[in-house]
Amino acid sequence: MTKTARPKTDEKAADEAGRTNVTFMPGAAPPARRKRRSRAWIWLPVLAVLAGAGYYGWRAYAPAQTATAIITQPVVRGDIENAVTAVGTLEAVKSVDAGAQVSGQLKALHVAIGDTVAKDQLLAEIDPATIENRIEINRAELANLQAQLESKKAQLALRQANIARQRNLVAGNAAARQALDQAVADLAAAEADVNATEAQIRKQQATLAGDEVDLGYTKIYAPMAGTIVANPVKEGQTLNAVQSAPTIVTIADLSTMAVRAEVSEADVGRLKVGMEAYFTLLGQPGKRFTGKLRQIEPSPTVENNVVLYNALFDVPNPDGELMMSMSAQVFFVQAAARDVLLVPAGAVTMKRGEGRGRPQAEVTVVSASGTQEVRKVETGIRNRVSVEVKSGLEEGEKVIVSSGSAGGGSAGGDRGSRRGMRMPPMF
Repeated sequence: MTKTARPKTDEKAADEAGRTNVTFMPGAAPPARRKRRSRAWIWLPVLAVLAGAGYYGWRAYAPAQTATAIITQPVVRGDIENAVTAVGTLEAVKSVDAGAQVSGQLKALHVAIGDTVAKDQLLAEIDPATIENRIEINRAELANLQAQLESKKAQLALRQANIARQRNLVAGNAAARQALDQAVADLAAAEADVNATEAQIRKQQATLAGDEVDLGYTKIYAPMAGTIVANPVKEGQTLNAVQSAPTIVTIADLSTMAVRAEVSEADVGRLKVGMEAYFTLLGQPGKRFTGKLRQIEPSPTVENNVVLYNALFDVPNPDGELMMSMSAQVFFVQAAARDVLLVPAGAVTMKRGEGRGRPQAEVTVVSASGTQEVRKVETGIRNRVSVEVKSGLEEGEKVIVSSGSAGGGSAGGDRGSRRGMRMPPMF
């Protein structure tokens, strides 16, 4: 059989004819282009994950490149002190409670809180009616006893005359001996009656004197000069002084104030009687009130298992700006220096000397050209902030306080730890 070959021109013509038969709708995207666009959105998250994995690997395995940051401070001249700090409260050095010694109604109160009073000034009065009535009764009883005494004395005189007569009769055998004995007994009884009445009179006189003293107690006078700082009772109030003396007013001498500071048991051993002390107030933080430590009370106060000792010192208060119960920030000065060279405490390091020698203080000095030099210095007073330098440095020189990586110590440490870690598979 003979095969007939189809010419290529016919195939090409048919292909062109087939293409011409396709009709395109306006605005519709070709299906192939839409498929390619959807595949592009699928690959975007994959690319983001790959970028993050690359950055993580670079951070974990790249060689550490850190620069050293140096913090310097100049050597300055100023004042320094080493002190024990505590919290204290102001109170009056001398104060007294003026109270009532007798019971009764408070009839009048002549002072108020804040008034300045002089010694022996009348402060208050208690109604004296009850005591005055008691005094009148005691006086009448005393007069009765005195009248009885006169009667007893008259009986005594009669008994004395009778015994003299009986003795004369017995001597002349005109009376029996028994009559004389009876006269002697009657005389002794009369003398006893006189003595008993005199004792009753003395007792009544003492009772009357006590009532008169109580009458004087109805007026309360100031036992000292000072300022009225408390007044717990009011006019018209009934006072009961049987078991205890009720306080009417409290007088305090505010010309000198005492500071009661609570010092912890860890710091109380650093305190010495006579050392300098000062305090500041919340309202006047820039003003110092100075004094000297007067007393350390041996008995502590324990609050929530915290042992605190009371340290007291006095300060003058001529202007009256210090008031009772004010809160004070107290400083007990152990050592102080004025106008000396100072460096930050972080700039000084202590190096152990050879053998058993004392530790030597060293600082690192940075010159103007940037070179560093370790220099030995002689230090003095030290506190938590600064250190006194006696020799080895000049004012204005710069010392290194601290140094670290520019990226931060935590970043370097994390990077070093990451080197020992194996990166987990990302896919």
